[in-house]
Amino acid sequence: MSVPLTALPDTARVWIYGTDRPLASPEREALMADLRAFVDEWTAHGAALKAGVEWVEDRFAVIAVDEASAPASGCSIDAMVRRLAALETRLGCSLLDGTRVFYRDESGAIEGCNRAAFRAHAASGAIVESTPVFDPTIERLAELRAGELERPVARSWHLQLTGHPAGRS
Repeated sequence: MSVPLTALPDTARVWIYGTDRPLASPEREALMADLRAFVDEWTAHGAALKAGVEWVEDRFAVIAVDEASAPASGCSIDAMVRRLAALETRLGCSLLDGTRVFYRDESGAIEGCNRAAFRAHAASGAIVESTPVFDPTIERLAELRAGELERPVARSWHLQLTGHPAGRS
């Protein structure tokens, strides 16, 4: 059963999927319509999941489920991933690449690259400890609401990719 993310508790589990490129408005609308339709009928072991989906920062699809009402199962998560894979094919974009790193460039635009390219940007000085990065590995809606999706490299796991030791300013 689909509900707005605002209706879900802080403890709701989240999955965040970033697109490898900005989506045009019709693509974004198609993606979100498809994900809403999926969430409307999403079940785990026959129990309807209380879940929501939202598009954030014009680059990320957020899917959240209130596991207090019914927990997502391995099979239900697999169904979500299959749906996202089908959307990738239909839209010609990548959503499931867990190696992609997202950051804001100096102009404020969100960029995405693989980890090797991120390391190279850090080595060249284009990525510094204050560069905002996005952490799609956050697990709870409370983290999203607290602004933990976007934070400086120095306060993120991304710091290990820069070659800078933790705590260095």
